[in-house]
Amino acid sequence: MKTAIATVSISGDLSEKLAAIAAAGFDGIEIFENDFLAFDGSPRDVGRMVRDHGLEISLFQPFRDFEGMPEPQRARTLERAERKFELMTELGTDLVLVCSNCSPLSLGGVDRAAEDFRELGDRAARHGIRVGFEALAWGRHVNDHRDAWEIVRRADHPNIGLILDSFHTLARKIDPASIRSIPGDRIFFVQLADAPRIDMDLLYWSRHFRNMPGEGDLDVVSFMRAVAATGYDGVLSLEIFNDQFRGGSPKSISVDGHRSLVYLMDRVRRLEPDIGITVPDMPDRIAVNGVEFIEFAADEEEAEVLGAMLRTLGFGKAGRHVSKDVELWRQGGINIVINTEREGFAHSSYIVHGTTVCDIGLNVADASATVARARALSAEPFEQSSGPGELTIPAIRGVGGGVMHFIDSNSDLARVWEIEFRPLADENTPPNTGLSRIDHIAQTMNYEEMLTWLLFYTSIFKTTKTPMVDVVDPAGLVRSQAIETENGKFRITLNGAENRRTLAGRFIAESFGSAVQHVAFATNDIFATADTLAKNGFEPLVIPQNYYDDLDARFGLEEVLLDDLRMRNILYDRDDHGEFFQLYSRNYGEGFFFEIVERQGAYNGYGAANAQFRIAAQKRTMRPKGMPRA
Repeated sequence: MKTAIATVSISGDLSEKLAAIAAAGFDGIEIFENDFLAFDGSPRDVGRMVRDHGLEISLFQPFRDFEGMPEPQRARTLERAERKFELMTELGTDLVLVCSNCSPLSLGGVDRAAEDFRELGDRAARHGIRVGFEALAWGRHVNDHRDAWEIVRRADHPNIGLILDSFHTLARKIDPASIRSIPGDRIFFVQLADAPRIDMDLLYWSRHFRNMPGEGDLDVVSFMRAVAATGYDGVLSLEIFNDQFRGGSPKSISVDGHRSLVYLMDRVRRLEPDIGITVPDMPDRIAVNGVEFIEFAADEEEAEVLGAMLRTLGFGKAGRHVSKDVELWRQGGINIVINTEREGFAHSSYIVHGTTVCDIGLNVADASATVARARALSAEPFEQSSGPGELTIPAIRGVGGGVMHFIDSNSDLARVWEIEFRPLADENTPPNTGLSRIDHIAQTMNYEEMLTWLLFYTSIFKTTKTPMVDVVDPAGLVRSQAIETENGKFRITLNGAENRRTLAGRFIAESFGSAVQHVAFATNDIFATADTLAKNGFEPLVIPQNYYDDLDARFGLEEVLLDDLRMRNILYDRDDHGEFFQLYSRNYGEGFFFEIVERQGAYNGYGAANAQFRIAAQKRTMRPKGMPRA
């Protein structure tokens, strides 16, 4: 499998783009004409620079408004094509993309277009050039790959072939199965892009909202299965027009792009095992059985404050690491680790971010296979020297700089708490509050990073994504999307902040980067939990009376239930599948907090309707900006 990406897909000048594309592992580029025109150098200079990065120019594009032009415009387009062929020879590439005509001067007719391409093919052959014809979804006469293929078929020229683009096919809801009947050797190039499903003008949608395969809502897998079934074995390339990507990091967008192609073809290979796709060998997506632990980095003073908060939540100190300044706090099936080491990754994380979640441990089906798949998808492995009595636990660096460790039941890893920690008899262990497991982890990042996080989790782990929702903050919107396993044992919510005035945006600014902003614990009886929490000295987030008055109006709850909610500052939501209860701690530090939830029935959401009331309450408790901590 050869991979490429259009230079228009990422930000930077041509030199920056090439460096990022090469570093991400691509084999080639589609050189977008404007990137070439903006470069201060000859075509030979550009071709040499591309090859110096270990890349090839897989495609030159676009050549516009060709087929079906009346005279004298037809003669001019052929002259223009001759000049581009000469330019391509200097660049060192032999394939040009001709997109379907959008000019109001163009004339329809399959035979007329086929004749134009036959003549273009003769001219291209004299230069050793091949021409690929692509149907734009908004083309004046040709906007369907089936029509483009018919024109190529009738042109019947060895230098004229078809270029397929997943966006143009799927945006028009054309059945990709129609591709299967096209001979693979007549497909010269395949471009791939995904997009969120939006009802808008096709051209505007395409030019601003494309994203990487797996990041949107289009069925790119079915499209690529159909292409693979033709026997096509050429380049797979990304052509992504996205305002967000144009302003993002060329390096991270390139890594996302390569990851998306490898993930896509891994899925296609598993669904179409007989088509002989060459993809890096890797295990299938990994099943997650739950969150094994959450690790906080802190210093001794802040560890005391955090520990005191955990006690009010019903956690007791259960163990101390055999060789490090690391404590284990436990309740039910929840393991919280507080690391106050003065060296190593956790300490570095504390220096940069303050007290923060630096490590997430997942209980997976196979820890070694998890790292193997992650590495095949360009994730960075994490290694740190093991001290006396420590296990070597497979790990990778997550998105945003954190670490993820993996525990399974296939080895000594399952005995990590027994091997690495000496048990403690905590005389101050508070009454158990009924917290049983981690329901979900909420990670906060800048909005433009969300798709990176989404692709990271969905490509490595056997998870699905929920639709994106808008969370209303008094200072703006926060985009939120969840990633979860089918059985609900592992849930991550991604919250993308668009400005620094929102609670999420302030958290990013104050903690110097993306991080876990809250952890939600599950209970089977939130009212009993709330009562025990109160006895432990837990201070809940205070929810105003107006919320409960509106709750009564919306749901018509029984007075007893409404009073129970109001008394305990519990928020409520329900849908056709069940009910949801939420209770929040006050903020810890610069916006971190804990949540306690109870799910009844088959409710599978996250109480999005309550978010704006929770955020408003949290903002009332925060210290004014610039005021030092007490």
